[in-house]
Amino acid sequence: MEEIIVNGYVYPSVQPEVLEAWLQSLSLISTFSYGITPDGALIPLDDEELVQAASNAEVGSLMVLTPMNEQGQFSEYLVSDVLGNPVAVDRLLNEILNEMKEKNLFGVDFDFEYVPVQNRDQYTELVTRAAEMFNPEGYLVTVALAPKISADQQGLLYQGHDYFGMGQAANFVLLMTYEWGYTYGPPMAVAPINKVRQVIEYGVSEIPPDKILMGIPNYGYDWKLPYIQRESIAEKITSEEAVRRAQQYGAEIQFDETAQSPYFTYWKSVTIPNGDGTEMESYEQHEVWFEDDRSYKAKMDIVQEFGLAGISIWNIMNYNQELVDAINNAFSVSKVY
Repeated sequence: MEEIIVNGYVYPSVQPEVLEAWLQSLSLISTFSYGITPDGALIPLDDEELVQAASNAEVGSLMVLTPMNEQGQFSEYLVSDVLGNPVAVDRLLNEILNEMKEKNLFGVDFDFEYVPVQNRDQYTELVTRAAEMFNPEGYLVTVALAPKISADQQGLLYQGHDYFGMGQAANFVLLMTYEWGYTYGPPMAVAPINKVRQVIEYGVSEIPPDKILMGIPNYGYDWKLPYIQRESIAEKITSEEAVRRAQQYGAEIQFDETAQSPYFTYWKSVTIPNGDGTEMESYEQHEVWFEDDRSYKAKMDIVQEFGLAGISIWNIMNYNQELVDAINNAFSVSKVY
């Protein structure tokens, strides 16, 4: 059976029993997230318990580095401040190396989203220098990239990510092939297979397939209808919760063949105040998109078809037996130790 790398993003707040259940089906965990200050100092993460549990299961731990400030907020300005300052870059690289040594980590995952286009080459250079500095010390360098379908794709999410350059620089590239259906967008599949395929097709034209980890979502969304742009906010839910709601409201789960994703609609009873102290019963319609064994199999088929290095799950805060089964039915999971 073909062997792949399986990475799972995780927060320190994960329930120990959930992490333990996942570890036997993982190669790596990526602990989310370390931050940085404008002068390149590392903002640490209390992830020692995660690292120890992973190590006990022969799973390596990557420290995820994001442009998150001391208030825990993401900042594109922070990216520019650090990447445009050679002294800050030197300090950051040295502090990452010290942290990996101190905690016995397996490597670092750079996850700089919303990189300004003027900092694109500086970001690639940062990852290049990291690999040159860390690989000889035995540490892995990975980078998470937005789901692009062309080199000149417009938008803040895409323009600062150089697929070819990062494919040369990093040991592995994690393509974030999810979030087409998202919190503020209209109802649709989170990771429609037709969209995922477009990203992978472009990805392998710029990056060696054996360096690519394909993103896999471990969640779905519930939208209240009608969707109103700039007003509607979808609720993020687990696949297990999606199935529970379908059963609760007597909804029939459908399957979209193009997206290779399950979905359903349901009506929910709500009470609305009349304004005179009384209430009236009304109904609101909801639409839910999520993942199941069929959608996960379609994603594993893509990994096999393109000969990818493996997958990266966002995230493993909830256990998902269907996803674990889909992985183990298609592949054997590489253990890094």
